Amino acid sequence: MPSSLLWAVDVHGKVYTLSTASQYWELCRDASLEFKRLAAVKQCCWGIASDQQIYIYVHLNEVPIRYQEETFENQRWNPMDGFCDHLLPSDRWQWSDITGLKHQPLKEFKLASQHWEWESNWYVDENIGGEPTDKGGWTYAIDFPATYTKSKRWNSCVRRRRWIRYRRYKSCNTWAKIPSQNTGPLPDPFHDIAVGGWEITDEPLGHLSVWAVTVLGKVFYRENINDQNPEGSSWTEIQTVGEVVQIACGPCDLVCAVLWEGQLIMRKGLNRENPKGNSWQIIEPQNSGNGFVQVSVGVNVLWAVTRDRKMWFRRGVCSENPIGTGWICMNIEMMMVNVGLNDQVWGIGSEDRSIYFRQGVTPTEYSGKAWKVIVANRDQDRSSCASSATSLVSAGYFFGDEVRWPFQPSTSDVDFSLEMEGIAEGTENILETIERDGCPHNKDVASSCPESKCDAVTSVFENISFNDETSEKSPQPIFESTSAQSWLAGGRQALQDDAKLDDAHSGLSPVNLDLAETSSASAAAIYPFGIEEHYVTDEQSLWAWVSGGGCDIEAHTQLSWFNVQSGQTFSIQSFSSYPQQTVWRKQIVQQLIERSKREVDDFKHYEQAVEQSVWIKKGTMQWWRDGKPHKWTDVKVALEQFTGNDGKRDGIFFIYYTYNDEKKLAVLSLACFDSRGIHGPPSHQAIWSVTCKGDIFVSEPSPSLEATSHPMPSDQLYWRQIGGHLRMIECNNQGIVWGIGYDHTTWVYTGGHGGGFFQGLTGSTDNIYTQSDVMCVYIYENQRWNPLTGYSSRGLPTDRYMWSDASGLQECTKAHTKPPSQWTWVSDWYIDFNAPGGTDRNGWQFAADFPASYHGYKTMKDFVRRRRWARKCKTVTTGPWFEVAPIGLRDLSLIPSMSQSAGDQVALWAISTKGDVLCRMGVTKQNAMGVSWLHIGTDQPFVSVSIGTYYQVWAIAKDGSAFYRGSVSPQNSTGDCWYHIPSPSKQKLIQVSVGRTSVCAVDENGNLWFRQGISPSYPQGSVWKHVSTNVRKVSVGPLDQVWIVADKVQGSHSLSCGTVCHRLGVQPQEPIGSCWDYGIGGGWDYVTVRANSMDSSHSRVQSTPVQEPVKLPPTQNGTAGAKSIKSLVVEQHEPDGRAVKC
Repeated sequence: MPSSLLWAVDVHGKVYTLSTASQYWELCRDASLEFKRLAAVKQCCWGIASDQQIYIYVHLNEVPIRYQEETFENQRWNPMDGFCDHLLPSDRWQWSDITGLKHQPLKEFKLASQHWEWESNWYVDENIGGEPTDKGGWTYAIDFPATYTKSKRWNSCVRRRRWIRYRRYKSCNTWAKIPSQNTGPLPDPFHDIAVGGWEITDEPLGHLSVWAVTVLGKVFYRENINDQNPEGSSWTEIQTVGEVVQIACGPCDLVCAVLWEGQLIMRKGLNRENPKGNSWQIIEPQNSGNGFVQVSVGVNVLWAVTRDRKMWFRRGVCSENPIGTGWICMNIEMMMVNVGLNDQVWGIGSEDRSIYFRQGVTPTEYSGKAWKVIVANRDQDRSSCASSATSLVSAGYFFGDEVRWPFQPSTSDVDFSLEMEGIAEGTENILETIERDGCPHNKDVASSCPESKCDAVTSVFENISFNDETSEKSPQPIFESTSAQSWLAGGRQALQDDAKLDDAHSGLSPVNLDLAETSSASAAAIYPFGIEEHYVTDEQSLWAWVSGGGCDIEAHTQLSWFNVQSGQTFSIQSFSSYPQQTVWRKQIVQQLIERSKREVDDFKHYEQAVEQSVWIKKGTMQWWRDGKPHKWTDVKVALEQFTGNDGKRDGIFFIYYTYNDEKKLAVLSLACFDSRGIHGPPSHQAIWSVTCKGDIFVSEPSPSLEATSHPMPSDQLYWRQIGGHLRMIECNNQGIVWGIGYDHTTWVYTGGHGGGFFQGLTGSTDNIYTQSDVMCVYIYENQRWNPLTGYSSRGLPTDRYMWSDASGLQECTKAHTKPPSQWTWVSDWYIDFNAPGGTDRNGWQFAADFPASYHGYKTMKDFVRRRRWARKCKTVTTGPWFEVAPIGLRDLSLIPSMSQSAGDQVALWAISTKGDVLCRMGVTKQNAMGVSWLHIGTDQPFVSVSIGTYYQVWAIAKDGSAFYRGSVSPQNSTGDCWYHIPSPSKQKLIQVSVGRTSVCAVDENGNLWFRQGISPSYPQGSVWKHVSTNVRKVSVGPLDQVWIVADKVQGSHSLSCGTVCHRLGVQPQEPIGSCWDYGIGGGWDYVTVRANSMDSSHSRVQSTPVQEPVKLPPTQNGTAGAKSIKSLVVEQHEPDGRAVKC
């Protein structure tokens, strides 16, 4: 799992971050600013500084933040001037938005704030619906508004064109001040802030809800915050039922605020259409005289702190019941609490101001089990760790195995901290003066230390009461060689020149250590005096605020925050070299044991917090099966205990029975491997594939697979499984393999061959890592219209189930739909507004009848409707895959290089989930993961990309059109500009694959297209030629071999979906091939042959490298590109492409 950050503010207003992969707090940049509150998410952090203004800290990403500004130029035709700017009075503005209602001239577009900069000048968009327009980018219609076309007709009376300009956000990795309100009332100075809402049901990716509270108790909401606009646009005031002092926002639809009177108010009505909600509902505290002062919410939890600093947990909180059912007191005092990702909980202790983490928070036990303090030190303290340990040893703190560091507080240390407060105050000023003016142990500065400082320190030590009995038992004084007395002796000699001290220890009282009232031996080390060193050990960090909204921690995550850092550890065994301390240490331990017993007995009547929450005990047992196979079967059991609303406890006993044949499957697979002589990881020429369930398979090709005569049938390929779970996979013949999961997480192959159900088998555990994936399960709610009730769940007898799958043949209800095997639910059911074909505001799709083509708007002929419900589930497995963070991808392509040295850089292009085109830098055979991403500018989001053997880069845009990237070469890995390639007539392309000379694409209707006319002088080709239908995915290899995953291809051996097919007869003279060879049918979802260059009988095309770039023909707007490729003997065609700006 990639590292994430925990944010915190200390009592001095400094902001620190703690990475899950680190053990040190790191000071955030712009340390000159002092902050009071923070609200963090993964991509950024919002904060309120001491000037009462709001700032944002956006993490620098390899993909820049770009926002597209657009406006439309409108013209009308008249007999005198033709098309001109003279419009009718009833027409729209000459320069307007797409609706024509808003006036938007070019000169009125200004940067939103000083944190933005223009990326380019205004230019015309010359595409419409994936097809290029005429010169000038004009589109024509009869009147405003109407349907526009790229062709001018006899009745075209109006026309328009779109102008585009991009601005880029530049204030990353620094605190940027949110600009003041430009219009409307200016909000008062801010007092509190909360960030969340990124998981509101099907919100656009990157959406954030930012809530703020002013000093006058008003609540404001920040509008239009997303990935492309991290600052938002303006503040909107939200009416409340009283004065608000603090507010909290969860990842989903929970928003809660604290009123001045101590009540909580929960926001209701938050959804996709209205992220601000519509009303408030009051939640009363458990005790009306002890109101709340702070609250924090997550997905299914609510934690709060009352005026007496007690911590409270709200039971039964969820989206359907945001107010919950009751309160549970946690019997611990906290200054504040914060709920982070996965409902993990953080808090700051009321007494010690340390940050605590709630352990044991799981989806079955939201209240957790115990608090654990974070002991991570600050980054600037690393250099002082070793000397700090030396100071502790030399100061005589020999407390045996019970010694703890001063920055490891516990709730039992509070009493001793109060007892030592007077001594601390007496020494703090003296030690600071010593550190500032110089230590007399240093001869160069000895004269600058007055004698009064030494006397003051001596008086502090003399005021410490020690036990005479302990001193008598010790053969020597305890602090005989302490640094404090050594410093005093040396200091007085320096101050008094040649004055003689009769006894260096005579000024000290007999050592007497009365620890009967202390809570632990380590408490004596709360204030260590390492005076012999030239620095004073830092005090325990005092924190004022913590935010875990950007800290991704799960129940099984292992953190190193709760252990002493390696730089600060010192050997406990070294204490054994002081035998005179043994009796003393034993006495301290005995006193601590007695006190511990006394404290436990005194507080036995207190209820434990965990006993009031739901808890689960799990175990295993066997039960006898009366049916087959009539034997004892291992089962898992769980006992769940909970407290009802009436205070009575109840319990449920669960028995989980799973029938798992993974071990048998693993043994059978290994036997097949041995019989076929397959051992170790796959070869570099292997064919990789993914099933519809995400399982990964690999097959070793033979030279006869691509033979021109008598090729090996593809259904004779042997596929073996590799551990892991992916949605798509790509590879090349250098052994570099990348994959993308269902949750768009990117993974790189590590070279192993185990994992999954092979876990733990001999020889399959190397380079195996934990891998997780998240996907959605969909069901459909169907309704039919009738004249009496309108749309309802009463269908015709011949209709599909009212709750069904996509086909309507299988009944699927919310209650009875289960996740796939080895998957667990991680969300509730929600309406999916991204269903193909579009939806209305409530998620419905309409059609004339079942089944039919669905659309997102209602017409007079629509008698049925449906909407899609989704629920997320998660699986955790193992495999030879390592995560590549932090950008999620939807498509990628590796260059299918035929011969390349191990140190050469491998070209890898990808499409992010936002549609950005990326190029991976530093990918080599030794470093398959690469170094960083480089963003390639585009005019619109892209959905697919592919790079050929000779660096031909093709991509598919969101509108279905194709683009070719000019001048890409090993020396110019990013190219120069994009050339627009029109899509096939009335078709929208969704995927492309490029080989050596062939380019194939698949459209949204399952048609496979081949690009004809590609030549070195014109690599864009001339025309699309239809090849086949019912194609799901296509893969073109380095030898121009074509493989597809097809659905019900005519003539195949199986009509099931997901058949792997191989194109036969592919030759340089006939690149389209002749027919299909059908492989194993059913269940395949993706295949790639881009690593298979093994073909001894295939006629290779002779190629010679061309050193000079080949100039592309100029387009109508005068631009041209260059491309370094290799000469190929292919027929040339006339150009018809055009270059577009990057």
